[in-house]
Formats: sequence, C-alpha cells, structure tokens
Amino acid sequence: MATPGRRLLFSWGDVELLPDLKRLRFVWGNLPEDAVVEELERLRGRGRDDHPVRAMWRALVARVVLQHDTDASFLRELDRNPALLSLCGFDALGRQSAPVVRLKRTSGGLRRVEEPSPRRSGAPTPAAFSRFVSSVAALEGKGGTVSGLVDALRGTLMSELPDYGRSLGADGKAIRSHSTGRTLKGKGRTSDPDADWGAHSHRGLDRRTGKARERTSHWFGYKPHLIADAKHELPAAFSVERASVPEQTAPPRDLRRLFESEPLLAEGCARFSADRGCDQADLKAWLWRRHGIRPIIDTREMWRSEWEGLRAEPGGPMLRPLRGDWTDNVLHAEKGEASCRCPETGTVRPMAFQGLEAERDALKCRCPAAAYGLECAGRALCSQRAGVAAEGFGRTLRIPLRQVDPRIFTPTPRGSPTWRRACAQRTALERINARIDDGFRFERHNIRGKDRMTARVALALAVMMALALDSVRARAHDRMRSLVRPPPAQAAWFATRRLNARIGRGRARLNAGKHRQNQP
Repeated sequence: MATPGRRLLFSWGDVELLPDLKRLRFVWGNLPEDAVVEELERLRGRGRDDHPVRAMWRALVARVVLQHDTDASFLRELDRNPALLSLCGFDALGRQSAPVVRLKRTSGGLRRVEEPSPRRSGAPTPAAFSRFVSSVAALEGKGGTVSGLVDALRGTLMSELPDYGRSLGADGKAIRSHSTGRTLKGKGRTSDPDADWGAHSHRGLDRRTGKARERTSHWFGYKPHLIADAKHELPAAFSVERASVPEQTAPPRDLRRLFESEPLLAEGCARFSADRGCDQADLKAWLWRRHGIRPIIDTREMWRSEWEGLRAEPGGPMLRPLRGDWTDNVLHAEKGEASCRCPETGTVRPMAFQGLEAERDALKCRCPAAAYGLECAGRALCSQRAGVAAEGFGRTLRIPLRQVDPRIFTPTPRGSPTWRRACAQRTALERINARIDDGFRFERHNIRGKDRMTARVALALAVMMALALDSVRARAHDRMRSLVRPPPAQAAWFATRRLNARIGRGRARLNAGKHRQNQP
C-alpha cells in the first residue's frame, strides 16, 4: 500500500493555517473514518495505488467541507493550494517520471539523449477522483458503510448532549437528479435509471384575490427523508428514496428502525413532529402507547361534504357526537376540538381544555359556561344529565385516549400552547434542508444514481454533525449550526490576534504623540 506524501523540509502544516483548513482538521478528527478507509483499501486490492486511499478519502471530505459545486472545481483548488494538498496527504512537490530517452541525430550520427520528463502535480486526476467516488458509491450500495458515519456520530452526540433527541422531527425534501428525465433513444431508459418523477402540491390563499389556490411542482430525482433533533438542529437518521415514494411510508419506517437501533433515544424522546402526510392512526398510537411520545402531527381533513348536516352553522366546522353512552350534547370536530351544544338553545361553544391527566390517560375538558362565566340556558339540564351540581366548578368531561380514534385525539391537542411551541421548533427541519441545499451545494450538482446520492447525502450530514461536535465539547452551543464560522478554539485565536493588533495600533499612536511632543 502506498503511504501518504513524505514530510517536506518546509511543511505547509507549520504555516499559519486558514480557517477552512482548520475546519478540515476538526472534521477529520471527529469522523470515524477508519472503517470506511479499510473497506476502500480492501476494495482496491492490488490495483494501482498512485494515490493513498486515506488521502483520497480526505480529499472527498474536503470537497464537501469547502462547499465546491463540482469535482473539477475542487481539483483545481487542490492543484493550486499546496497547503491543502499536503494536509490531505498528497505529495506537495508533485511527481516526476523517469527521463525520456530519445535518439538525436548529430554530426557524429545518432546519439541517445535523456530528456527530463515534466513534473506532474501531486493532486489526483479527474478520472482517478471519479473512479474513487464510484468506489465509495459502490461501498455504500453494498453495505451502507458511508451511512454508518451518521449512526456513529449520533451515538457520540447522545453522550455529549444529554437532551439530544428529546424533540425529534421528520421532513422530506426534493433533490433533482443530474438528468433531464427523458428516455434515451435506443435504450428505453433515462440517463439515471434509479430516479423517477415526483410531485408536490402547495395549497394556500392568493394574496391579491384571497381565493384558495393549488400549485403542483414536479421534479425528476430523489427525496431524502430526514429525522433530526428539532432543538439543536442536528440530524439523527435519514434515508434516500425515489421521488415517487410517498411521504406516508418512509418517516414511520425510519423512525421504527431508529428506535430499534437506539433504545436510549426512544426513552429520552418526548415529542415527535411531522407534517400531515404522516397522519396515521397506527403511528400516533404506537408513539404514545408504546413509547410515551407525544405526536405533534397535524390531522388531515377527511370528512367530506356528505356531512353537511353535522355543521353547527353554515360554513362552520363539521361536528360529530363524541359518544352516545357518555353524553348527548358533546360534539367534536375532525381535529379533536370538543364542543358543547346547549340542550335548550342549540348554541355550540368550545369546551375549556384542562390538560392531559397522564395517570388516567385521558384528556380533561370543562363546561364552558362554568369556566368562562357565560350565561347558558341549558346548564342545569346538562348538569342534571351528567349527574353533577349545576353550580360551582361545573361539569367535567374526560376523554380516554384508548377508547377514541388516535388520529383525531392526541395527548397534545391541536392549537394548545404546547402544540404551538412544538410546531415552531419543527421549522428546524426546514433550516437543515436549507443548509443541505445552499451549504452543501445540492442545488447545483452532477450526481446520478441512488448509491451516489445516498453516499453524498450521508457525507454532508456527517460533516454537519462533526462540525457541531467540537462546538458541543467547547460548550459553545450557539455555533453548532454554523458551517463556515471558525470553531471555538480558532475563534479564540482570532480574538487574540485582533486584541494584539489593537494593542499594536495603540502603541503606535502613543509613540507618534510622543514624537510630536519632542519636536521643537
């Protein structure tokens, strides 16, 4: 096996390193790369070993950290940056082949002349780097070795951050393939056979007209599904699927796999948030009844126009009786809001929510007239039917969660303060997706194939977690989300340098003032 580039008499590592190179050292130090490098060396076997495997792997990581759009732009940077070249493990002096022997005609006849061959750069050629990336993708498709970096870093973050995983969220995003999606003539397939077409609908109100509108966007490529910590904005698990795979299947499957592999994470999780695409009764029941996790998942409106007769008023929400054996005037909407219909006047009022009674596993609601001091003509009749006193605290209703639809009634009702805080935290998933697009250049890439896309996404998430790990260990939690700011130790070095510069300027002004005073 070839060894990394030899140590130079003048080492670029002794130079005052730039912030990018220091970030690289932090990432390399935190990535558990030994298993990946060993697998790549085993895959190379007795093939050509012009460039060490570890140096090529570190160059691939550097391409992600330095946020280059393409391999060609990174190789140009590697070729003109001796400090980066030496830091990756390549020979900064370059390589030179044996002299070229030529026959030269002279006056005395033909004579053999040795001409020195041109010196080549120590950076890998585009073809060599492309073959190495293909090897990494093949290794990912065979056993998920690159994805294992995310699992290993997740365990490290769990030990460093006690509240890591307490609030989990799931979200998916669209990534276009480097293919048009058109079928090639004569081949009957596209240039990326692993990808396919996906669609996403956006519903909302037109700002100008105020009318409801729906817009559908299409893309050809893939859809990574991410599960992340919503408080610290750090990934926990992911999967890459074709664009046509519905969002109802991937997040529940990934969550179950995550909890099976990390039981401690399941014990410490308190909330799981996702969009309404994951509104499933079995998922919500599994989260609450199996793990005691509150599902923060919006409820889809599945009641249709045939229930117009259950509307409390024209244009109002559709209501159904809660349970006939409990009460005859308590109704509920599809999103779990309980309401009380006055038995005398028919007026519908929302009941006062009193929270979750964990020991009874039930939601507690109170009579709105007693809770808010309202006048209700049928309060006495309602209390009489329930067998409680008409005055005082009023009627109390408990809704056992095990006896109702878990898709509609959840431990944290929709619209409560806890629900709103959890939904506000879930925007962390959108910020992580924005970093994947902007910081790791997935908006402009040349990736084709599911294995390549999975390895590339795994490497981006692993770099994100490795950069955050140093900030966590330095107790600088406000810098965990940054991809370009210096780590804490480096930030202290810059602060010292700025302080020394200010002291130097102050001394220069002081000396200049003394010089003017000494002049006649």
